[in-house]
Amino acid sequence: MLVSVEDLERSLDVARAGAAGAREGLFGPASAIWHVNREAAIFLGAGRALLLQLAHPWVAAAIADQSDVFADPLGRFHRTFSVTFTMVFGTLDQATAAARRLYRRHATIVGFLPTVAGPFAAGSPYSANEVSALRWVHATLMETAVLAHDLVLPSLADEQRERYWAEARLLAALFGIPQASLSPDWASFGAYTRAMVESDVLTVSPAARDIAAQIFSGRVTGLRLLPEQLRGAFGLPFGDAERRSAGRALRWMARIYPSLPDRLRTVGPYQEAQARVRGEDRLAHATRWLNRLWIGQPSMGSRFPDGAEQRVSQRGKR
Repeated sequence: MLVSVEDLERSLDVARAGAAGAREGLFGPASAIWHVNREAAIFLGAGRALLLQLAHPWVAAAIADQSDVFADPLGRFHRTFSVTFTMVFGTLDQATAAARRLYRRHATIVGFLPTVAGPFAAGSPYSANEVSALRWVHATLMETAVLAHDLVLPSLADEQRERYWAEARLLAALFGIPQASLSPDWASFGAYTRAMVESDVLTVSPAARDIAAQIFSGRVTGLRLLPEQLRGAFGLPFGDAERRSAGRALRWMARIYPSLPDRLRTVGPYQEAQARVRGEDRLAHATRWLNRLWIGQPSMGSRFPDGAEQRVSQRGKR
């Protein structure tokens, strides 16, 4: 089922109805999703999330045929994180605008599979705005963020995981994913991801292997998080030497990472969001620098433009 413009707008109505507020955005400072996604450590799972997405033949074909991932990998990184971080940490208007931009970009990504891939015949059509593909991409992002968080920080409690998934369902509305198609709780979400990994839907196509070989060779720490059967299908080595190397790296990070100051540990868009919620009119230089690192620009929106920011008071709008 394809997401239509009307479907997206209905989903955005759902998101607005459940949002924390215009300034706070979809979730706000008290949310579980801010607690998890603020951590720079989630980058540990970026490779895992993309490999899981590539294991879906439609996603692999779309990236191979439509994306500039090889010509401009840094640009793709920045665009991806700009969209996701703006959805999570932006104002409500910024988040919904990002959702519409993503929908329009996805609407141009259509094509036909060049070869047989799992249950999909050669020549079968794919679209980036198809609900089941969107649901899988969303799932990889949500699950991987929690896994990466729990690698180096105390694991989320059961109640936090339920809150996180309830908020993740709201985030899915920004992708146009109908709420009825989503798992109702964390346990059933886990059952869905396991069923997908064990199904023939996830099939590592030649296009997926080519992309993985060019991007992920040597990314040992990230490969530790990938299901074993998919590591083999991608042809990515993870033997005893790689396991020992990943284990040493993760033990070191688990000791050091929690003691880092928030200014170093949390991503720029989270720091920008905190400044916005506090009503600050200027964005710190360090936050602007971190934003350039993560999203390729100094801020998520016009409130904090580049350079010596304009002093635009929002106090009268509270």
